[in-house]
Amino acid sequence: MSAISYFTWNAGAERATRPCVRDDNTALTYDQFSARVDAFASQLSARGLGKGDVIAVMLPNRVELLTAMMAAWRIGAVATPVNPTFTQPEALYQIRDARARLVVTDDPDPVPGYPVISIDEIDTETTIDGGGGFDDQDPDDLALLIYTSGSTGRPKGVELTHTNLEFMASTMAQHFSLTHDDHCMLILPLFHVNAICVSVLAPLIVGGQVSITGRFSPSRFFDDVERLRPTYFSAVPTIYALLASQSDDVVRDTSSLRFGVCGAAPISKELLDKAESRFGLKIVEGYGLTEGTCASACNPPNGVRKLGTVGPALPGQTIAIADEQGTLLPVGAVGEVLISGPNVMRGYLERPDETARTVVDGWLHTGDIGRLDQDGYLTLVDRIKDMIIRGGENIYPKEIENALATHADILEAAVIGAPDVVYGEVPVAYVVTYPNTKVHEAELLDHLRERITKVKLPVAIHIVDSLPRNPVGKIDKPGLRLALRTPAVEPVR
Repeated sequence: MSAISYFTWNAGAERATRPCVRDDNTALTYDQFSARVDAFASQLSARGLGKGDVIAVMLPNRVELLTAMMAAWRIGAVATPVNPTFTQPEALYQIRDARARLVVTDDPDPVPGYPVISIDEIDTETTIDGGGGFDDQDPDDLALLIYTSGSTGRPKGVELTHTNLEFMASTMAQHFSLTHDDHCMLILPLFHVNAICVSVLAPLIVGGQVSITGRFSPSRFFDDVERLRPTYFSAVPTIYALLASQSDDVVRDTSSLRFGVCGAAPISKELLDKAESRFGLKIVEGYGLTEGTCASACNPPNGVRKLGTVGPALPGQTIAIADEQGTLLPVGAVGEVLISGPNVMRGYLERPDETARTVVDGWLHTGDIGRLDQDGYLTLVDRIKDMIIRGGENIYPKEIENALATHADILEAAVIGAPDVVYGEVPVAYVVTYPNTKVHEAELLDHLRERITKVKLPVAIHIVDSLPRNPVGKIDKPGLRLALRTPAVEPVR
């Protein structure tokens, strides 16, 4: 049985004194972090927990969250990270659905019906002799239960094994050319697989280091970059939008950064250009699903980057485009994006029918619409469920959003379908402008008329201060649709 290479207790002696993880209060070497993991693993074992048990970790980003997750793996258990901002009903749904036996939390209120270890009860000091007699972990053991955002129904537990995670961490390290000198500044929430794989496991697998920063703000981001000197970070489009919207007199030293990663949601070419030129930062856009253990395509930091695409398939994975019957389509054709490789999830927890509909003959059906070019670079067209059918005509909101993004004053845009008594559905746009700019709906409609056909024109363009987000930073289009369940609007003439 091969050793799992992101387990810090498997790191060689040459890494013992190297920086491993830190947050605002703690900085640990590989040996120090591994000792903490062993101490907490021993504590969990003493509570009767072991192989196959599920441990819920409901903590904000901090070293103790990683300690708890690794300690669960140390005893062969499964970790399910829970969003610490969840309401009690939301948290209890995940904890119960995952069949968790214990909750690690900093919430002063106990979780009804579940044993709890509070953050100040975590044992970090007990000396474990010779690894504490912990059994070796099987790469095919379940490692994580990551819950989907629930935008299409009740959240589902995605089962990811250590094989899934090791493949993804190794792929990320290879694609980004990571070495032990790399240092990731972690700013995304650790209840999401992006942060776990890209920002934690990928640097640890090569002996690099991770700095966990507090709640994101542009000023804090630049302070942390200057102080910590990271070599890369991973973020969502919202964060890049906030950074790009900083006033011109904000001049900070970002020279330590080799690149930034953008994922979780599409980003416009215009915003990428603005963020890159503003701070001299190379940004690579990627694409993936929780069901595919984070990432399946990504533009390379070193190599051909095609802005507007999410790059080629990552090493070891295959991306294909299929029609509604599942027949594979040729280069340039538009259809559903399918993914295969060792990154595809084991399945949805206790949902065999949904698993069978999502993974067919080894292909993960993503629900995304896209096309591949002759070089294998993937362009996302839209989500299948986001498509608007206006009087029998298919309209992809992303096409309208991309056209809006070409206006110099537009920072972000979201387009959804609104009910209409004549056409069934019509497009409605919500836009956020850059600070200190003024733009009117009529001006934006004129801008769109030069770029898209009349049938695609939004019937209304709402200029808003911000767009709603789900817990992982994606624009909450279901929430926008819910708000639009009002009497029909008149179409643009």
